[in-house]
Amino acid sequence: MTMEKQVPIVTFRTRARDESTSGPNPYRWEDKTTDDYFSGKRVVLFSLPGAFTPTCSAFQLPDFENHYAEFQKKGIDEIYCLSVNDAFVMNAWGKAGD
Repeated sequence: MTMEKQVPIVTFRTRARDESTSGPNPYRWEDKTTDDYFSGKRVVLFSLPGAFTPTCSAFQLPDFENHYAEFQKKGIDEIYCLSVNDAFVMNAWGKAGD
């Protein structure tokens, strides 16, 4: 079953690392659009109820990571995770999984 759909055109307010910014929070706000992330690519976009939740941390996210090569074989260029958490929580979750 193929569920290919076009991602709606939206603008995301993101945090981007900026080495010229000093202090403990070296980031600046930057607008990114769906085209910046998805244009010309086949992607998997999945969502989670929240970072650090046991099911998300133990099963959902690791399964996408563990099966990434299989997705690539099917022509998927990238996999994106969408969550209700803000960028700071998602960054901490990413570091905790390293």
